[in-house]
Amino acid sequence: MSIIKQMTHKRLTASMVIATLFSLSACSDNGNDSMDTPEPPPVPVPVPTQDYRVTVTNLTANQPMSPIALIRHQADMTAWQTGAAASLPLETLAESGDSAGFADMEGVDALVKGQGILAPGMKESIELKLNPDEVASISVLTMLVNTNDAFAGLNSMSLADLAVNATVTFNSIAYDAGTEANSEAKGTIPGPADGGEGFNATRDDVDRVHAHPGVISADDGLADSVLSASHRFDNPVLTISIERLR
Repeated sequence: MSIIKQMTHKRLTASMVIATLFSLSACSDNGNDSMDTPEPPPVPVPVPTQDYRVTVTNLTANQPMSPIALIRHQADMTAWQTGAAASLPLETLAESGDSAGFADMEGVDALVKGQGILAPGMKESIELKLNPDEVASISVLTMLVNTNDAFAGLNSMSLADLAVNATVTFNSIAYDAGTEANSEAKGTIPGPADGGEGFNATRDDVDRVHAHPGVISADDGLADSVLSASHRFDNPVLTISIERLR
């Protein structure tokens, strides 16, 4: 190889080395850029809940209560109205203890059920955790199961102004749904005193909600009654307390 060719070859080789180095440097820079860790998205701040405890106490001597129905609903809704006809969900609850129908009522946001039958002298607490935009009103309902269609509860209590650590307490009388005659006859009462029929779509009473007149019982002269004097009740039949926990 001539000296000129050798020199040309060396110049080309040097040029190629420099070009290669620039190329590697560019690749290295691009790699560093791709290895940069992106900033994580902002962590959303959790919205604090408003927590409540609802406690129901059965004050009767021998009237078990059906599983407590705690209904969260809009402020303009009422679970019942004295002097007006009972809704179908109220009729069903008052005759059978089944509260499921309230979940489908207009204005109802949620239905929470108690753990089971609330025995005489016992109490049960149900806790609610609500977002601020969920806070409205609540109602509480239960059936006196050793009756034809007696119920008790709390009708449309607003939670909006209840302060943290504050408690409000209410007493409830027994109401009559007015949908089934208070015959106390065998086969008409779903509770343990009879084990009879629950809901019946036929309305054979005054068809308006009113204060319950009470149980007569066989001991007090109603010969066909399956109830005894122990099933009688004075008012109030329930105590309901609502505590704002936070």
